Amino acid sequence: MLKFDDRGLIPVIVQDAKSGEVLMLGYANEESLRRTLDSGEVWFYSRSRQELWHKGATSGSILKVNSMAKDCDSDAILIRAEPAGPVCHTGNWSCFFQGFDKEDID
Repeated sequence: MLKFDDRGLIPVIVQDAKSGEVLMLGYANEESLRRTLDSGEVWFYSRSRQELWHKGATSGSILKVNSMAKDCDSDAILIRAEPAGPVCHTGNWSCFFQGFDKEDID
């Protein structure tokens, strides 16, 4: 059984099925996971808009599911997907394009 947080959400890491690159982190609820499984395309739950979100619905950069796995504690999901274009809303291929150092936490 999946372990959702107190808001009914679970983190979802999306990885490029071909390159192995981590593309993004999003959150899902039960309904978005059902839609992902039924459609073969990734759905999330938007915490800011508080609604279901079909990744790529407006940009065309959908994520086609290759495989899904849960972690050892069942409190996170990994989706290996084939992206149809850049995944980040900034236009970058991955959301993880910014460097990180000590100044980011000070």
